[in-house]
Amino acid sequence: MVLIALLAVLVFAGCGDDDSDSAGSGGVADKTETAAQNDQECAQVKAPPAQPDGGAEKPHLKLDPAKTSTVTFETSCGDFTVKLDAKGAPNTAASFASLARSGFYDDTIFHRIVPGFVIQGGDPTGTGMGGPGYKTVDKPPSTATYTQGVVSMAKTGAEKPGTSGSQFYVVTAQDAGLPPEYAIVGKVTSGMDTVMRIEALGTPSEQPSRPVVVEQATAKVNAN
Repeated sequence: MVLIALLAVLVFAGCGDDDSDSAGSGGVADKTETAAQNDQECAQVKAPPAQPDGGAEKPHLKLDPAKTSTVTFETSCGDFTVKLDAKGAPNTAASFASLARSGFYDDTIFHRIVPGFVIQGGDPTGTGMGGPGYKTVDKPPSTATYTQGVVSMAKTGAEKPGTSGSQFYVVTAQDAGLPPEYAIVGKVTSGMDTVMRIEALGTPSEQPSRPVVVEQATAKVNAN
């Protein structure tokens, strides 16, 4: 699935051109140091086998917006926790929590990593084309912004705003510059360092340089 690749190019094309000469060898050293540190903190793992597309049950109950609901992802690069927006995106948040509780996200990969933009996962097939077998819709407000740590749902360009399945992305850019078309399921409240370690494994082809696996996703819903 594509998060409007052309837009990504327009947002980030040419960024840093003015600084490339002044960075000198320090920029290369910084990248080398970051890569070395990332190697130490991300486990070397094999990609799990692809899982069947679809088959998940669409939830019928919503989360209590007055209480806190989270999903924690344990990955081969560490853990991060997403606080769900049960008020702003009730259908999406309920689906996200339900998928996590059912084990749908376990043993899946981050199949798309775009440095300076997003990391994307949630596809059981690992191809970028899979999903849970159903769709939810929570149209975001016109004022929605996609800043660092925001977790939104991927959709195709043909689907109406706010449509989502199981594929999600975490914004790593300070501002991804995306239009308000993607349902915002929540925001990373802890473990942003893990997210950035995952981002460091991205490549220009948007494919990770090595597998990053979601070992387990755990939902904690309606906590006080």
